[in-house]
Amino acid sequence: MMIKIAPLAAAALLAAPAALAATYKSDQGHTEVHFSWSHAGVSVQSGEFTQVDGTLELDPENPEAASLNVTIQTDSLATGFGPLDDDLASANFLETATYPEITFVSTSVERTGENTANVTGDLTIHGTTQPVVLETTLTHLGEHPMGAFFDYNKGDWAAFEATTTIDHQAFGVGGFSTGPISIRIVTEMKAQ
Repeated sequence: MMIKIAPLAAAALLAAPAALAATYKSDQGHTEVHFSWSHAGVSVQSGEFTQVDGTLELDPENPEAASLNVTIQTDSLATGFGPLDDDLASANFLETATYPEITFVSTSVERTGENTANVTGDLTIHGTTQPVVLETTLTHLGEHPMGAFFDYNKGDWAAFEATTTIDHQAFGVGGFSTGPISIRIVTEMKAQ
């Protein structure tokens, strides 16, 4: 039930005419990686990873050449229910002590619209790497509107949402299938 932050790649979607190539870093306070799954068809359960570090290299004039690297700390998972957190962190699922990180490294970006793109990359969970495609929507590129009020927000930012679905057993996670795991990522990234 883990996926990582690959959302950052969405910023590679849109070319901003006056922008220059830049390196963007994920903002921890405004980056969320949510995952959800069906609980035996009775309800949909969810959780999130709260420690995400992502770097996006983006030239708005050539977004297809963008590159994204993301690392998620597996022990930062949180469902809101301690016993479930413990189970997901145990050898039953993520084995966070043995596999402390989930990583995503982009391999290609294909624009699908003015503000959308499919970002393909290698996702590594539980020591296993599989290709995944993130369907991304760029929601902001340029000066942050909060920069007028807070120094922290001054400068250029990229923001996007991304979704994908994975099979957790393809990564060797879990002794039985819970069905597809839906991933939703929302992030704001600041130009360095």
